[in-house]
Amino acid sequence: MSEGPYELPEIFNVAPYFVDRNVEEGRGANTAIECGDERVTYAQLLERVNRTGNALRQALRVRREERVFLLLTDTPAFAYCFFAAIKIGAVPVPVNTLLKPGDYRKLLNDTRARVAIVSDTLLPQLEAIPRDTLEFLEEIVVVGEAPPDQRSLAELMEAHAPEFQAARTSRDEPAFWLYSSGSTGSPKACVHLHHDMVVCAHAYAQGVLGIREQDRCFSVAKLFFAYGLGNALYFPFAVGATSILWPGPPAAANVYDVIEKHRPTLFFSVPTGYAMLLAHKREGEDFDLRSVRHAVSAGEALPAALYERFRQRFGIEILDAIGSTEALHMFIANRPGAVRPGSSGQVLPGYEAKILDDAGRLVPVGEIGNLWIRGDSVCAFYWNRHEATKETIEGHWIRTGDKYHQDSDAYFWYAGRSDDMLKVGGIWVSPVEIENTLVEHAAVQEAAVVGREDRDQLLKPAAYVVLRDGSTASPELVQELQKFITSRLAEFKRPRWVEFLPELPKTATGKIQRFRLRQMASARASDERREP
Repeated sequence: MSEGPYELPEIFNVAPYFVDRNVEEGRGANTAIECGDERVTYAQLLERVNRTGNALRQALRVRREERVFLLLTDTPAFAYCFFAAIKIGAVPVPVNTLLKPGDYRKLLNDTRARVAIVSDTLLPQLEAIPRDTLEFLEEIVVVGEAPPDQRSLAELMEAHAPEFQAARTSRDEPAFWLYSSGSTGSPKACVHLHHDMVVCAHAYAQGVLGIREQDRCFSVAKLFFAYGLGNALYFPFAVGATSILWPGPPAAANVYDVIEKHRPTLFFSVPTGYAMLLAHKREGEDFDLRSVRHAVSAGEALPAALYERFRQRFGIEILDAIGSTEALHMFIANRPGAVRPGSSGQVLPGYEAKILDDAGRLVPVGEIGNLWIRGDSVCAFYWNRHEATKETIEGHWIRTGDKYHQDSDAYFWYAGRSDDMLKVGGIWVSPVEIENTLVEHAAVQEAAVVGREDRDQLLKPAAYVVLRDGSTASPELVQELQKFITSRLAEFKRPRWVEFLPELPKTATGKIQRFRLRQMASARASDERREP
């Protein structure tokens, strides 16, 4: 590992670091997890991780380096299974809980997992897959109410011992996989190593948020998402703090309810989540967010207008940042008290960042280019995706796929995904700039901009807009929004088309699936060309 504020031995298993260590250092009575009315202390967490590890090793015959498929909602069992698999030297693979049976069939075969652990509410998704299409799956373990012909995690834990000695793994061997969210298409499995979570906890949770034992963490982003895994699992476990889990849907009413009941001090969401919170109101006194000392945003760039609206309503600044599944968590972030609304912040200690043009040359300050980063939390490779690995990772550096520019104070400003940038009339246009301007309009809750060909097959901006409650779609509003843009941006950045949608297509982690919007735009352009 490169130099950092931590030293890890060559033989290192990350599960004891985040679980056992809290008991060894006297925090066994601290609450590790709150989930509804359930409370789990660190001493109970350690015992249940060990029981699960013994069950995986003895009853299910899971071997070193073997993948364990985790299709689990956000409950304490996620922590038991994730860290138990790591502790025995196996490799847990948490997966998106909102997919379809055909997707799970592909992921099960890709991971080659013999054992899948699944929440009872999600079991029908696996049972719908014809078993003769699954090449490797042998055992399904159910969390919750198990059918008579399925194993129950609770029964397996009860039948196995509460002591387990961690496998002697290397700090540099695979610990877990995470699938990229698929905002640009097919997900890829990022292979992460035992030291990666430690790097992220030091760099962001401790280095930026100053997380401490008394903190209470609530993440709207779910645990299967790299962002949520840090926010709600290994960040609090790094210092003996409390994770607040909510297994249900992240509707604004649910999120406010969890905040008011459980009083988190650290709150994590995505820009879409903050927009939903702002759109939700109740009669009388506003929702009480006074317990929150830091609110964090990632997943996509946070528009300055959303930042300002949230700060004005609740008195809380949102710390926007950028990370990725490949890097596991944040590598550029705004610091408390030093936020520049609309920017992603400054590079974290322990990471490096550079902005290059398409020829690999550094661009001058203020010019848009391709963001590259390096840091010890970057995944080793994509599983079975050799060409994709080579396209993304070059030595110590990884191509993020994001377009950025940097100002003279070393703040980074997002300009869109590399494949989202539009060249309009020979000039590069950032969709994000147009989107951020659109959401400043009083009628707009969310907006996404992609390229669409006109009748001459020239690319022009097309905007897809979700309206706030009380606003009505109309041709007059289209014209109003177009004039709103040209009053603030250059004419060539004006969306030539504005369409209203009830919601934007998104991944389960809240990222806009722009490729779906591009498909919609392409279909409309084709229809238009066929018209007389």
